[in-house]
This record gives sequence, structure tokens and C-alpha cells, in this order.
Amino acid sequence: MSDHLADESAIASVSPWEARGSLIRSIAHRLAGDRELLPVEGRLASFDRATSWLNSEPLTPEGLRGRVVLVDFWTYTCINWLRTLPYLRAWEEKYADAGLTIVGVHTPEFGFERDLRNVVAQSSNLGVTYPIAVDSDYGVWNEFANHYWPAVYLADAEGKLRYHHFGEGEYARTEMVIQQLLVDAGAKDLDMDMVMVDPQGLEVAADWRSLRSPETYLGYGQSSGFVAEDSAFYDQPHVYEGVRDLPLNSWDLTGDWTVARHAAVSNEAGARIAFAFHGRDVNLVMGPATAGAAVPFQVSLDGRAVDGAQGTDVDADGRGVLTDQNTYQLIRQSGEIDDRIFEIEFLEAGAEAYCFTFG
Repeated sequence: MSDHLADESAIASVSPWEARGSLIRSIAHRLAGDRELLPVEGRLASFDRATSWLNSEPLTPEGLRGRVVLVDFWTYTCINWLRTLPYLRAWEEKYADAGLTIVGVHTPEFGFERDLRNVVAQSSNLGVTYPIAVDSDYGVWNEFANHYWPAVYLADAEGKLRYHHFGEGEYARTEMVIQQLLVDAGAKDLDMDMVMVDPQGLEVAADWRSLRSPETYLGYGQSSGFVAEDSAFYDQPHVYEGVRDLPLNSWDLTGDWTVARHAAVSNEAGARIAFAFHGRDVNLVMGPATAGAAVPFQVSLDGRAVDGAQGTDVDADGRGVLTDQNTYQLIRQSGEIDDRIFEIEFLEAGAEAYCFTFG
């Protein structure tokens, strides 16, 4: 943001249109001139290693020549990507006819995201209508030398990469570069206003001012903060006793669980996870261990009913049901945010819990 303000003050003496154009050109020029911002030797990489395509026939850099291309790396449970999605949908709607093509590259983080049926279903549920390169073997990911979800790469009409951004945010900056590249490609009468979005549920941006809890994995392959962690119990059923007091950003299990590399798996009704967190939202990537099963659950805060702080995937009493492996929003608080203890109890066996995120 400070870069934008500096640029705006430097061009305040010219007309608004000239100022905006100069600002966009300055951003695009600086980004294009930074060698670190030109991966894959500065050219749009190949999509040939995609395992399949949705919403489109296979696309190639040569076939996209003449259009501005936004390549978006995503995976459907990623909370950071979900919070960018309203902008991607809005840019597709506003700029497709002016020469923008968005290619969403779906590269899975979790094993269930490799299942094409899941990708098809969730793409439809989320309203992703632009072309999707399904990248279940990380082929396109490697072609772009990418390392992040989400990641945006912008190529001009000649196929040269001009900009990229990793993570959330920088929406106005990204949109200004889109606009400048479209104008450079010959777009006429382009509406230069920024898109307006109305995110809901998981798509609402985090409250970064109050957020003090990090993404936390429960499978031992990447876990952190598990107070009862003991490698002697990995990959086998074990009854965990639970602890009374949890330090901030730590978690514990109660009941019969199998802590596997990919997730913590409940083996009995009444198995619980507790997490000491500080943030507005609690989200959990989870689902039934058996396809087609439904596992009911109950959530609480500080040992009491959620009392109006329920997320979009639970009812007013804090109850919900696991029906597929996905990101579930369990808590959304209002008012002052403080340290809290979140707990989820699975009322039947057979739940897999992968990763907590917060907002």
C-alpha cells in the first residue's frame, strides 16, 4: 500500500485518468523489471502436464496468444484461496469479453483433492466457471516452479509474464495490472473502476487485526502444537485423556483416535478435539473417513454453547454433520475477540480431521 501512496502523490498534478494510467504503468513496469517476479524465464508456461480439464478444451500458451492470461493456482479446501475467489469470479465476469482468460490450476494439497469427482463437485458448488486445468500430479505446478496456494500469474497478450502475487490481498494492484495489459492489447472503452464484491461465509477476509492463531495440521506429517504428541502412538488406535489447560495455539485429543500422517481419525463416538485459539473464525478441513457416510458433530466455546458465534456449517446450537471432505466454518464471532477454547465432539466414529485455519 505504501508504494501506491507514494506513486499517487508523485503524479497528483496530472489528470485523474493520466494519474491512474501512470500508476498502473509504473506498477507493471516495476514488476516486469524485477527479475524475481519473472518466473519460468518470463514466459507463460505450458499446461500440457494437466491431468484433465474442466469447463474448457485443453489450453496452450500458443492458443492463448492475443489474450491476457491470469493463471490462478488453487485447491478447493484452501481458506486463503477461498477468500480470493470473489475477486476471480468478478474479474472473469467483467473482463472476459475484453480479452482476459482466467485459467484455474487445481493442484491438490490433500489426497481427497486428487479425486476428479470431488474437484468437479466443488468447482460447481463454488461457482468456478472459467477453465480449470486439473493438476493432480503437480505437472503444471512444476512447470511454473510454483510453491504457493493461492498464486496468481499474469501474462500479456504476447505470452510474457508481467506480474505475480502469492497469497491473499493486493486485489486492486492485481486488477490495475489486468486493466493495463488489456489496454495494451487493444481493449477499447474499458471500465477502469475496480470490481465490487460481496463475500459470504468462508470467502470473507480474515480479521487480521485480531488474528493470532496460525494454520495448524493434525496429521503427524506436518503437525504442530499437539500437547499429547507421542510418535509411539502414530498410525495406531490410542485413547487420549485430554488436558484441562491448553496454552494458546495448542490442541489436544480426548477419546480413541488414530493419529495418521495425513489426519487425526476418530475411532469412537464422543471423540473430541480441543484448540486454544485467538481469532474471529475457526475453520477445520475434515470429513467422513468412509465415502458416503454422515458423521454428526457438536462444537462449543469455553465449554459452553456457541451462543450466536456459530459458523456457516453449524446451526444455532452448534450442531453440524460431516458429509464430505471439505473446509467447514465452525465459529464466526462478533464483538471483541479474546483467547478462547474451541472444542468439537464427533457423535459417531469415523471422522477425519486434517487442518485448522482461523480468520
